[in-house]
Amino acid sequence: MTKEKNPLKVIQAYPVIPVYYNEDADTCIEVLKASYAGGIRVFEFTNRGSNATENFKALLAYRNEHFADMQLGIGTIKTVDQAEAYIKIGADFIVSPIVRADLAKVCADHGVMWIPGCMTPTEINFAEELGAPLVKLFPGDTLGIGFLKAIKPLFPNLKFMPTGGVDVNKENIDNWLNAGVTALGFGSKLFQQPEGAVNYNWLTERCQLLIKLVNQ
Repeated sequence: MTKEKNPLKVIQAYPVIPVYYNEDADTCIEVLKASYAGGIRVFEFTNRGSNATENFKALLAYRNEHFADMQLGIGTIKTVDQAEAYIKIGADFIVSPIVRADLAKVCADHGVMWIPGCMTPTEINFAEELGAPLVKLFPGDTLGIGFLKAIKPLFPNLKFMPTGGVDVNKENIDNWLNAGVTALGFGSKLFQQPEGAVNYNWLTERCQLLIKLVNQ
């Protein structure tokens, strides 16, 4: 298996994207393994804790050895220094909760896909001007499906991915897809562990279900 060099192509082909962080590297790897077994091929780890850098390195090492066709990106990137550090480590794409011209430039300079987070039409327009092909609508549950339907005709060449509060049920997924999203980022709702679970088979099964719902 070889890795596709264009993350956007993989996102379009595999539009269910887990968004995850844990302080424990072994737990992170188990979650990555379960997600991959469930059909996930794009995974966003978040820069949200003291062990983020070391855990991301561990994930990359495991991915490189076992899951060559998976795109592994880093999220919650707010500064150029953070972006440069993770690009140097080997991140396939950079996700930001904000829109900044310097972040767009550093990613472009390194040939790494940048996905900015936007909440207003002005931010979305700015992201498009900076060359972002895909915009993260964040927080997705606050903005809502009606917001996307209203603004999408204004940006016909831009692709959208809601993240934050996106639910794992069929109705919510159908509503987002019908509104025209390209992909869906799943955070805490994806990783709610069932009571009594002793391994991560539940996560594999949940990922399989989500991919089936999206592909329908």
